[in-house]
Amino acid sequence: MRRFIVAACAAVVVTVGLAACGSSTGNGSGTGGAGSGGSAAGCTKSGLSHLLHTPGQLTVATDNPVYPPWFVSNKPTNGKGYESAIAYAIAAQLGFSKSQVVWVTEPFSSSYAPGPKKFDFDINEISYTPQRAQAVTFSNSYYDVQQAIVALKGSPILTKHSTADLKKYLYGDQVGTTGLTYITNDIQPTQQPKVFDTLSEVSAALEAHRIDALITDTPTAQYMASSQLKHAVLVAQFPSVGEHYGLLFHLGNPLVNCVNKAIATLKANGTLHQLQQKYLQIYLTFPTIQP
Repeated sequence: MRRFIVAACAAVVVTVGLAACGSSTGNGSGTGGAGSGGSAAGCTKSGLSHLLHTPGQLTVATDNPVYPPWFVSNKPTNGKGYESAIAYAIAAQLGFSKSQVVWVTEPFSSSYAPGPKKFDFDINEISYTPQRAQAVTFSNSYYDVQQAIVALKGSPILTKHSTADLKKYLYGDQVGTTGLTYITNDIQPTQQPKVFDTLSEVSAALEAHRIDALITDTPTAQYMASSQLKHAVLVAQFPSVGEHYGLLFHLGNPLVNCVNKAIATLKANGTLHQLQQKYLQIYLTFPTIQP
């Protein structure tokens, strides 16, 4: 799904062990077309030069602010947090040193809009969807997503969350997110969900009792409940529906071929699993309920 909240975001780095996540193929949106991207010779820093936004550097985008467990201390450059670490691990596979990775800001809601991009790829908890893939290209999965419910302590939803019960509540979510899609398509509540521009606004509505619950990915939901929102609780998570996060490229960018090779290597050599153990395990041990 994506998006976080509250400016306070302390630098919490979680180091506990996890079950492996991420499909090896995901539903990445194609190979990105012709070009040297993908061949062994082409997947080097020199071989990729003509594909880069700025020759000699890998330009990586994300939002501002960013939050744990995906980033730490709102500093993508520090290599801490799951997505920051993934970005640098991919860069290393492509032959770039840490100093050759340059971060730029790209708001989540504009990242998957059609048109030219000011980055090589964006890493920002952006879920692949067929609709988005008509405008941009996605890499294969670097994290498989489950959605989860966040509500306030004392809310009836904490104990009454059968399939029928879930339809009775008033939900809120950020515009354009897969969490909002999950509410409308899978939960199918009787009340129209409230839609907000940012998850900060969604969380404020929850704290003000203007909505009963919000839906977001499980690691984000747990961090919100444990560290960001007073009196919030992660109620439960939903079964996987095949959703996953992918790196985002401008449509047809052949650089995706080399990045997919890098992701495959990071899966095969255990790096992806190790980073999930380090940053995400504590967020993923929650009961699963049916929508």
